[in-house]
Amino acid sequence: MASPETPPSPDNPVAPLIQLRAITRSYGTGEAYVCALEGLDLTIHQGEFVAIMGPSGSGKSTAMNIIGCLDRPTSGQYLFNGVEVAGLNQDQRALLRRHYLGFVFQGFNLLARTSALENVELPLIYKGMPRAERQSRSRAALARVGLAGRETHDPSQLSGGQQQRVAIARALASQPMVLLADEPTGNLDTQRSEEIMQLLVELNRTEGLTIIMVTHEEDMAAHAGRLVTFRDGRLASDVAVQGGVS
Repeated sequence: MASPETPPSPDNPVAPLIQLRAITRSYGTGEAYVCALEGLDLTIHQGEFVAIMGPSGSGKSTAMNIIGCLDRPTSGQYLFNGVEVAGLNQDQRALLRRHYLGFVFQGFNLLARTSALENVELPLIYKGMPRAERQSRSRAALARVGLAGRETHDPSQLSGGQQQRVAIARALASQPMVLLADEPTGNLDTQRSEEIMQLLVELNRTEGLTIIMVTHEEDMAAHAGRLVTFRDGRLASDVAVQGGVS
């Protein structure tokens, strides 16, 4: 497999990080046939903060799953840093997810009765990283999200906002090229939602982390630099966000 870290060619020094070309995704046959995506074209460059919105059934979650290598398109082309993802086998796709993508979900997906540090360490254990290195990296990730000193707290000792910070730290510990956030503030109140969005903005601005976020909340999407709207499996609009991340 060609490495997703292969640098762009001199002829194209700013090759897109993510390219979806004429992507379709359909399910079922006959009366059960559903087309979730119909010829989707979407390009995302490294360092962008992109918010994706759209009504239920618009295809935004399907697109997110394809970008995250959790689903395969029925047709079309998906390039990740110039690598054709459709040509990868199951093991190679798992490696891409593990080494280049970080995931944050609406549900924090933390293990109960397990410390914040141990929760953050989990993906590094799967990578086979030595204990000292993974603990060092996990402590650093918790510090990046403002949870230094909370390493030994389990989820029951943390607020919802703090639990989501642990989930973000877990994603960051793997040093991903892209952070995929699916309704990251969906289970939080307004104040905690704003705090999480400010954290994501800071990670994007100061560290250049590429972030793709699905949300149904316009005030959360306003923090991004770009707003993509889906409707009926197609791209309905793609605009820069005024006042968002530039």
